[in-house]
Amino acid sequence: MDERKKILVTGARGQLGSEIKTIADKYPAFEFLFTDRETLSVTDEAAILSYFQQHQPQYCINCAAYTAVDKAEDPAERSLVEALNSEAPGYLAKACTAYGAKLIHISTDYVFDGNGTVPYKEEDPTGPVSVYGITKLEGEKKALQYTNAIIIRTAWVYSTYGKNFVKTMIRLMQERPHINVVCDQYGTPTYAADLAEAIMQIIVSKKWRSGIYHYSNEGKISWYDFAVAIKDLIHADTEIKAIPTVAYPTPAKRPAWSVLDKTKIKETYNVPIPNWSNSLQACIQKLQ
Repeated sequence: MDERKKILVTGARGQLGSEIKTIADKYPAFEFLFTDRETLSVTDEAAILSYFQQHQPQYCINCAAYTAVDKAEDPAERSLVEALNSEAPGYLAKACTAYGAKLIHISTDYVFDGNGTVPYKEEDPTGPVSVYGITKLEGEKKALQYTNAIIIRTAWVYSTYGKNFVKTMIRLMQERPHINVVCDQYGTPTYAADLAEAIMQIIVSKKWRSGIYHYSNEGKISWYDFAVAIKDLIHADTEIKAIPTVAYPTPAKRPAWSVLDKTKIKETYNVPIPNWSNSLQACIQKLQ
């Protein structure tokens, strides 16, 4: 009889879900249940309850989300954005409560207005300025309303999997002699592989402290700085021009300041957090 504890991972085909899948073999004490929209619709409350009844997971890591930030501003997308980002965390949290499972829900820096000047702490006032941010904040509230969940807010996520800034920059630098990159939005990138390890460290610690936590890599840079670092690592000849946000209008407003204070997660779970430059180098080595 298999006595391993089960970890349900939703949104398993995304960047973070894929990174968790990559390291699953390092944790033989657990059986991982990886689901995507075809195998488990997180917007279907009845389907979630049925899945929990059948599989009885002890943990749920919710990586499922609507993350197309600009497309989320389209009124035609609003119901889907709300279903995935606002309602689904509540459904999962209720199922976790009903079946005695623990929920780790992934959220975002977009719950803040981006007007800060010092790293955001978990208890700082929220004030999302985009549909994506508004719906993700509502999802946090729903998750915490129904269960003693752990919420992890992260920012600027990239990986060897999926679509992200790093892979887009590498492609553009191979295609174009010049690219423009915004220089007045500041944050810290998050290598999804590092976040995956941090989540597993929380689980194996067996020290469950519900609430909100922040996680990104260490340091503070602009998108322009990030692009320059990518250029240097891949030895590209592309000229990168720094431009202000006003020169690159997008349907969704971006936070100008997305730097997160990670003190709480480091002190509570002793999670090591690499510097962004080291993690970027590790990711690009895998991509090449």
